[in-house]
Amino acid sequence: MAKPVVALIYDFDKTLATDDMQAFSFIPNLSMTSGEFWEMADNFSKKTGTESILSYLHVMIEECKKRGIKLTKEYLNELGKDVRFYEGVTTWFKRLNNYADSIGIQLEHYIISSGNKEIIEGSSIAKEFKAIYGCEFLYDKDGIAYYPKCIVNYTLKTQYLFRICKGVTNPQDDKTVNQKVEEKHVEFRNMIYLGDGLTDIPCMTLIKEKNGKSIAVFQPNKKSIVEQLLIDNRVNYVCKSDFKSNSPLEKLVKLILDSISISEKLLDKENSQVI
Repeated sequence: MAKPVVALIYDFDKTLATDDMQAFSFIPNLSMTSGEFWEMADNFSKKTGTESILSYLHVMIEECKKRGIKLTKEYLNELGKDVRFYEGVTTWFKRLNNYADSIGIQLEHYIISSGNKEIIEGSSIAKEFKAIYGCEFLYDKDGIAYYPKCIVNYTLKTQYLFRICKGVTNPQDDKTVNQKVEEKHVEFRNMIYLGDGLTDIPCMTLIKEKNGKSIAVFQPNKKSIVEQLLIDNRVNYVCKSDFKSNSPLEKLVKLILDSISISEKLLDKENSQVI
């Protein structure tokens, strides 16, 4: 029996990282506060009717131009080094991979974020993911960002679940992801989604409806923000953003992995019809 593949899928900002990724270096380099930056993006949306993700990408480009900051891919990658994570995140992946391997599971990690893919790619944990889906810029002949290449908003996040399901990691491959396939790379029942709130609701709901598991993680003293998701039946579990060894979150994910391992073994026996 081949090892069943399980996908652990994460939001990034305030799920793994302790704040929005732009808050650590990008916004301070503009001599702005996070409140000022996001208010500027929100005002641009209201004034022009522009979608909110496109608005913040536009503001990034324009504010860098005003200050003579070269918004290159290399600059954004460098900013990723300043992203701070919840305690335990940097060792989380190795611990979970080892545990999954011990119970006969092939564990894969994915990011689906409305933040900047280039910043995530420069972070200390980027190497842990099979694929990172996020917003990207187009760059001119001098390597300066001038237009959004790809955006990932709240509902668009769900398309990447189907890409993960079918093993189509190239976001430009629309043909294969829309084809009917007999054998999926990752069944939805074998997906676990971790997110921190409202922006993750479409993914959380879809995975839960398809018998996967959705976990809403919360920052200290902010449990009430995600408790409504549990009340509204959007998620399976609510858990503190604590990724340390033997934390309640780690115990929960390991228990889900145990359940998947047992279910897949039973399904294999059922399909073989020989015990």
